[in-house]
Amino acid sequence: MTWKKHLQENITTAAQLREYRVLTVEEEERMDNILAKYPMRVTRYYMSLVDWEHYEDDPIYRLCVPTISENDLSGSFDTSGEGSNTKLPGLQHKYRETVLVLTTHECAMYCRHCFRKRLVGLEDQRETATDPPAVADYINAHPEVSNVLLSGGDAFLLSNDAIRQYLELLVPISHLDFIRFGTRTPVTFPMRVTEDPELLQILHQFSTKKQIYIVTHFNHPREITEQSTQAVRLLREAGIIVRNQTVLMRSVNDDPQTLAQLMRKLTSIGVVPYYIFQCRPVKGVGTQFQVPLPEGYRIVEKARESLNGPAKSFRFVMSHPTGKIEMIGFIPAGSGSTECQMIFKYNQAKSPENLGRVFFQNIDEGQRWLD
Repeated sequence: MTWKKHLQENITTAAQLREYRVLTVEEEERMDNILAKYPMRVTRYYMSLVDWEHYEDDPIYRLCVPTISENDLSGSFDTSGEGSNTKLPGLQHKYRETVLVLTTHECAMYCRHCFRKRLVGLEDQRETATDPPAVADYINAHPEVSNVLLSGGDAFLLSNDAIRQYLELLVPISHLDFIRFGTRTPVTFPMRVTEDPELLQILHQFSTKKQIYIVTHFNHPREITEQSTQAVRLLREAGIIVRNQTVLMRSVNDDPQTLAQLMRKLTSIGVVPYYIFQCRPVKGVGTQFQVPLPEGYRIVEKARESLNGPAKSFRFVMSHPTGKIEMIGFIPAGSGSTECQMIFKYNQAKSPENLGRVFFQNIDEGQRWLD
């Protein structure tokens, strides 16, 4: 089967879940109500990774199947100010050197912690790019831009012709040092890579002219399988550098042993750990997945203790409206106090005066974000 035919077999309805587990009529009705707002799409491959005997506590299940918590609308649908940084339909320019392009609203799998729930899988595509030449024209007119991130949705849900078109437009731009694709297909749908030699040929052809990076998204050690490892190997053989961004999430990877195992396994297959992200306070996401900042910092630092240099090269950050803020220090609360002090640093900043700035802030032990 082609990769598109594989996707036609995805699990998208509560009724289809009955193939895997028992659902009461009430549970199915509740899930259908959630899916009317936030679609479900799970590849058969990813479903095979779930421990169905213990699915209620299974992190893989938690990442792909909706729960009633998604009805909690506290938080925001735009937690990092994407709307205010949009310059053209689908093109964001928040940081001086980087342009982000939302190439599609589709993913092979709709992750339950997605921070773009406002658009992913939905019919309204006003936030996605529809004019690649206009994207290239904007970048050509901004010589300060040194890299482009083609994301979405998932950039590898584009057709091969569309991927080729973007590369044909962007690779000749002399002031671009590299091009990145944001894709979770190596994790959720490795067949997109392993069963499509044309895609690999396109990537190899253009990677000889300009460096191409894949930014992917492994969150749990069990996502590193024989199939995902093969996808990574083929991408690397095509000249691609593969980096990983993990989201710290409650009941998924919020313990040091799990995080450390994930980082070790990533480096063992040639994937470079890049960021661990604080989960964002997105509507339908934050209350079920966010870990408090002080607890998250302790988890991450404990995980670092058992890691070697490359495996602990990641940064623990939050993608905030004002910039990408790293958590670099922690001063415990005094006796009887519920507050600690944390040390932060802007690794990226919307305002140039914040770039590199270090600041201290008192944080309550239960606080999960910076206002």
